[in-house]
Amino acid sequence: MPNPTTWDNRADRVVPPSGYTARLTQFTAGAMAFLTVFALALSLATGRLADRWSSELARSATVRISAPVEQMGIQSDAALKVLLATPGVSSARILSKAEQQSLLAPWFGPDLPLDALPIPALIEVVETSDGVDTAGLRLRLQAEAPGAVLDDHTRWRQPLVKAADRLRFLGVVAIVLIAAATASMITLAANSALAANGQVIQVLRLVGALDTFIARAFVRRFTLRAFWGALVGTILGVTAILALPGASTEGGFLTGLGFQGLHWLWPVLIPPLAGIVAFVATRVAAFKALKGIT
Repeated sequence: MPNPTTWDNRADRVVPPSGYTARLTQFTAGAMAFLTVFALALSLATGRLADRWSSELARSATVRISAPVEQMGIQSDAALKVLLATPGVSSARILSKAEQQSLLAPWFGPDLPLDALPIPALIEVVETSDGVDTAGLRLRLQAEAPGAVLDDHTRWRQPLVKAADRLRFLGVVAIVLIAAATASMITLAANSALAANGQVIQVLRLVGALDTFIARAFVRRFTLRAFWGALVGTILGVTAILALPGASTEGGFLTGLGFQGLHWLWPVLIPPLAGIVAFVATRVAAFKALKGIT
């Protein structure tokens, strides 16, 4: 009677070393790994950008002063004194005409005549880590400078935080869907290989091979195919990410795609995870299919 090693070698021959099942498994694993790299990069980059914007806006505020021309200077100075005397305010300064011009230039062009328009004065406020009592500050500003309006950027922060959370969640959903699609395609390929080699499996059973040995060969072969395919797809995905422009202030979000710091560990985990998905999917499919082969 053949020993178990002989059975393993014979069982290995049941899985075709080449053919469309091998190509399908490797291509599927590679394509899904490539997409996973970009899903991770997009999710992480968007989350970093939203966190940075939210953090920057949380430490800053703006005071807008709308008053008659003869009162503009008086109320601006009064509001500035109140701000500098407020606990939690690190610094406060009145924006110059040139700075206001640069802020409005993207919407109205560089030649906007500020002197001829009733544009309010703006005071930039930078807060300390302790923050400011905005309710109390608004009351003091209203008493000293009735035309002053405090904007603590809350309406800008909240949508950014929500967007970051949703994008992270969508990234997880995308990766789960990619894993499910990979498992489905590998299951189809394994079932196809098992069905195509039904007669060979029957012969192996006649010489004493157990379903465990036969299934193990399919699991091992398809797991390795998925791992190597995912490895190639991950390398191509990371290479494509590295070819993108680096992060810059002018480019904003479109030049900030990629991984930073410990986030580079995520692509490294993709091939092993693909192998685990292939292992589970093939094992389940193999034992289920072998029960149907008599």
